[in-house]
Amino acid sequence: MKNLIKKHAKSFYWASFFLSKPVFNQCSSLYNFCRTLDDIVDDNKKLEIKKENFLKFKEDFINKDNQNPIIKEMWSVIVKVGISKQVVMDLFDGVQTDLEEKVKINSKKELLIYSYRVAGTVGLMMSKILKVKNREALKGAIDLGIAMQLTNIARDVCEDKTRNRQYVEHDFFSIKEIIGESQIFYDKSFYSISSIPLKSRFSVIVARRVYRKIGDYILKQKNIENYNNAGKIYVPVFEKIIQTFLSIFDFVKLLFVKELSYENHANHTILEKEVNLNERI
Repeated sequence: MKNLIKKHAKSFYWASFFLSKPVFNQCSSLYNFCRTLDDIVDDNKKLEIKKENFLKFKEDFINKDNQNPIIKEMWSVIVKVGISKQVVMDLFDGVQTDLEEKVKINSKKELLIYSYRVAGTVGLMMSKILKVKNREALKGAIDLGIAMQLTNIARDVCEDKTRNRQYVEHDFFSIKEIIGESQIFYDKSFYSISSIPLKSRFSVIVARRVYRKIGDYILKQKNIENYNNAGKIYVPVFEKIIQTFLSIFDFVKLLFVKELSYENHANHTILEKEVNLNERI
């Protein structure tokens, strides 16, 4: 089956070189599942057809349709690493949010809940694949997923506008603001990486550094005119190499973490109004 992570997720594919083959294969199965969901929603088909395709895929997943290789592989991962089905249902809920004629996020609470559902869930599922047991670290995995989603939102304002979706106002101040918000989640996620087994840890450190750097390249545009003309903003290869070397220092720093203390309670309190995170973890 075609590996979608190589085609669509350049930053993650770069970081994946530091994973063992069995772990990489499980991550690929998860990515293929998430990407298939995204493609259903982002397709150019009419909204009603997209809704039908989404509900069919969701029903096939719930019924464990082994005729669909993407669903079959996803269920294999769920069973093997102990992912809560409710977390996957949260992902479906988040993706379904985009199946409207017009999508508009109106508050920080809505933004955080959406970001948890479409990306925090993925961080949580990834941490299960990476054999993270510490509950405080699992909260940090959610934060890293949210941080990356906020980065996506900041990068894709023009693209989302063409699809009649607005997660943030289309002005450079608002874009800078959401990048600033993402930095909080990147920072809070750092020490949780110390709970990832050593053989997989470096890959997550690299992915976190490289993806975070997208925000810096967005800020380099300096104004909305440059941003609008920049197209899809990526981290160039030379910068990925630099961030990979810098990740060595992060790796060493995390070796000295003795006790993990989670510190993003304010934002998680907002999430808890809608989602029982302890149940998901």
